[in-house]
Amino acid sequence: MDDGLKCPKCNSEHVYQDGMLWICPECAHEWNPQAEGGAGADAEAAADQGVRDANGNVLSDGDAVTVIKDLKVKGSSLVVKGGTKVKNIRLVDGADGHNIACKIDGIGAMNLKSEFVKKA
Repeated sequence: MDDGLKCPKCNSEHVYQDGMLWICPECAHEWNPQAEGGAGADAEAAADQGVRDANGNVLSDGDAVTVIKDLKVKGSSLVVKGGTKVKNIRLVDGADGHNIACKIDGIGAMNLKSEFVKKA
């Protein structure tokens, strides 16, 4: 084992080599430290590409999205029904994973998680 080599995902020291890949038995992460950009480059590249919807499409400001399941509005008896189309979204760095700010007809301004929408 290479001294100082740790899992880029969980920082475990108990890693082993299998061919060209290094494998962490604790979190099952596999990586190639010789790959361009070094260890963990794939995870960092995915994070740098922006906010993604439930299908993996990259979202940007001004996009229209469709809600994929019924969502209860916290602190209210209202429900955002699955299939509701939301226009002109704004990407934000919100708390608790709410990374989309928008206005929904009949409900008003609210924040959504990108995992519950798909690009329209």
